[in-house]
Amino acid sequence: MDHPPYDYSPIVGREPIRWPTGARIAFYVAVNIEHYPIDRPGLSITAHTTGLTPDPLNHGWRDYGPRVGVWRLMECLDRYGLRASAMVNSAVCTEYPQIITAGMDRNWAWVAHGADNSRHQSTIAPEAERDYLREVVDTIERATSRRPRGWLGPALTETFRTPALLAELGLEYVLDWANDDQPYWLRVPGMLSVPYPIEVNDITLFVGKHLSGPDFVRLVRDQLDQLYAESADSGRVMALALHPFVISQPFRQRYLAQALEYVVGHPGVWLTTSDEIAAHYASTHPQDTA
Repeated sequence: MDHPPYDYSPIVGREPIRWPTGARIAFYVAVNIEHYPIDRPGLSITAHTTGLTPDPLNHGWRDYGPRVGVWRLMECLDRYGLRASAMVNSAVCTEYPQIITAGMDRNWAWVAHGADNSRHQSTIAPEAERDYLREVVDTIERATSRRPRGWLGPALTETFRTPALLAELGLEYVLDWANDDQPYWLRVPGMLSVPYPIEVNDITLFVGKHLSGPDFVRLVRDQLDQLYAESADSGRVMALALHPFVISQPFRQRYLAQALEYVVGHPGVWLTTSDEIAAHYASTHPQDTA
């Protein structure tokens, strides 16, 4: 295959999207809850020690997320009445079961996010991918008592087979193709693409761009204001991608709160999850299978 699994569709001229209660923006918070094996490399804050095993500096930075950061983030989301769309590695279910329990208590949406965040989807051999996907999805279902409806590949990686294999397993949408402000149907029967943010993402902004907290607040406000201005005739999706070991460092917490307060207080915003966005779009814009 030498082309993406979707058709080109300019955003102008599409059938309008109407969100529930007349909202113009569907907003969800993508909380990436990840496990990084201690003997494998992963996202790093410094390159100086990445060749070491173990690498306490970088592993400790990442491990702040499940130990401390996610709990601080939960409190912030609770304060603003927001449910997370939890992008969860299946390894989290066994490594950090207390997080799963807390998310279930909050009725979070569970999005399958691979086995762990050191194993990229594109490296899996064709004959092994189906079994790998099944194990990830089944593990999350056993832990949460809810089968995931969506998928985000570790580092947004896929193979050309992934969407069809996920559809076979009963999943309904992927977040990897981050190329639109609206959901759309892939060429795979029954499989949607739902917008996921690459730039409105704490790793990109704080680790990649070294933005300050006030810069983050201004960027979130600007993102919402622009999408809202464009949504008079057709709804848009806005998502905020957060990683607890990044956004939940203590000195950033007040800025996340300021950003969420602006979104929650903005008129015409449907505070929802990626699951609910996919379900609403699928029910109002059926896939053309002709």
